[in-house]
Amino acid sequence: MSPSSKSPRLMRIAVAASALLVVIALGAFWYASETARKAPPRAADNAVTVTIKGKACEPNEISVPAGRTTFTIVNQSDRALEWEILDGVMVVEERENIAPGFSQTMTVKLQPGTFDITCGLLSNPRGKLHVTPSSASQAEAARPSLVNYIGALAEYKVFLALESDALADAAGSLAQAVKAGDLQQARELYAPAHQAYARIEPVAALFADLDTRLNAPAQYFEKREADPGFTGFHRIEYALFGQNSTNALDPAAEQLLADIGTLKERLRSLNLQPAQLAGSASKLLQRVADRLSADGAGDYSRAELDNLRGTFDGTKKISDLLAPLLAKAAPGLQQDIDQRFAALDAALGSHRAGQGPTDAALNQAQRSALAEPVRALAQEVAKVNAALGLD
Repeated sequence: MSPSSKSPRLMRIAVAASALLVVIALGAFWYASETARKAPPRAADNAVTVTIKGKACEPNEISVPAGRTTFTIVNQSDRALEWEILDGVMVVEERENIAPGFSQTMTVKLQPGTFDITCGLLSNPRGKLHVTPSSASQAEAARPSLVNYIGALAEYKVFLALESDALADAAGSLAQAVKAGDLQQARELYAPAHQAYARIEPVAALFADLDTRLNAPAQYFEKREADPGFTGFHRIEYALFGQNSTNALDPAAEQLLADIGTLKERLRSLNLQPAQLAGSASKLLQRVADRLSADGAGDYSRAELDNLRGTFDGTKKISDLLAPLLAKAAPGLQQDIDQRFAALDAALGSHRAGQGPTDAALNQAQRSALAEPVRALAQEVAKVNAALGLD
């Protein structure tokens, strides 16, 4: 057979083969489409709506499988409130500043166990959240240890120890001025002491009982400033700047020192997990952004910028410790986080901070403007655990 006679035959074979491949591809596409259509939908996050009325949650007892659950918290009370999931005294997740008549959502990854939930004011009875084991949670429990994080965890523990010592010293000086009745000196020492707490707040806030006593604002209590549960930094701040007095403040100062001593002990024995580093930082940044978006009630000392600088320093430390790992796993995300920190640093630098009570209070427009870079940073830091395989 001549080459010229072979060419049409080879061409017909090639065309037939091409057509067969097209048919196979179309068949495969149809099969995949039908399989996807007929298969049960991919399990999405469990969804739970919690409505807060009066002094209780509805429902007041919740059961969900381990894994991701999206909670919608509806505030039908007459006060702005926060909603927390607590493991003993440890905060698992929370949402703050939920205004009356509004709702907020949060998605949280839960491990099996029984948790408390707060229902409105901190003095209200708590509800229960039961998380049952799932196949995904059992598989995750078998994950090997993450030795790559040992260095970062160890260095952060050292940071916590040093900063908690600095907090104790600053609070001690503040308490001494309060007991001496030196109003001016106490005012000058308040902002540095509270800023020292802000630097370790990403982890300190995990201890719900201590964070409530040390750092809860008056609006989270039924009787506000007159509530007996209103203690800690903001109680002292209210007396020094709202009442212009140190009278009857000795018990609050003594309780502040005692609670800081307890905090130091807990931080020393805390077994931090890798996911808690970025997780606690992103949660704090989100809470701070929410506070800035609120009305600023309770900033008696006009030292909010000092607290924001403490938050910046504390979360930046965590980011710096994770940066070598994140730069390898997700260099683009690391660059985004660096840029967000730089933007927040510039925003803070545009205000004259660090002068304590001589600062002018931030107006609502300034607070809202600062909330934007804080929230943008929180959103980027919230991606870190997934990028590192910790989510």
